[in-house]
Amino acid sequence: MYNQKVIDVFANPKNVGEIADANGVGTAGNASCGDIMKVYLKIEDDIIKDASFETFGCAAAIASSSVATEMVKGLSPEMALNIKNSEVVEILEGLPPQKIHCSVLAEEAIHAAINDYISRKNNESKTES
Repeated sequence: MYNQKVIDVFANPKNVGEIADANGVGTAGNASCGDIMKVYLKIEDDIIKDASFETFGCAAAIASSSVATEMVKGLSPEMALNIKNSEVVEILEGLPPQKIHCSVLAEEAIHAAINDYISRKNNESKTES
C-alpha cells in the first residue's frame, strides 16, 4: 500500500513531540478516519526556528506530519502558508489516493499553527498599546 519513502519516514519520523515554549500551535483532524495532528511552531524574528508534531493516525498521517514540519523550518510564516499538501505528497513520492487527506491535514495543521501565532502576536501588540 505505501511506497518505501513513506515507510522510511513513518519508521523514523523527525520533529516528534511538543515544543514547550511554542508560540504557534495548530490542530487539524478528520472525523471520518480519526487522524488528528497537532503542530507546534517556535517563531523568532519572523522565521520558523523549530517545528514539531504530535499525530494520532496512520503511517501516512505521521509521515505527512514529519515532512510538513521539516518543510517549514527556516521559512517566514507567510512563506510557510504557501506550502501545499501536493508538495508533501511529492516529497513522500506519492500516497495512495485514499490517504491524500493525510497530507491535507498536515497543510491545515501548519496553517492553524501559523494563524495561532499571528493571533497571539496581534493580541500582544494590542495589550502593549
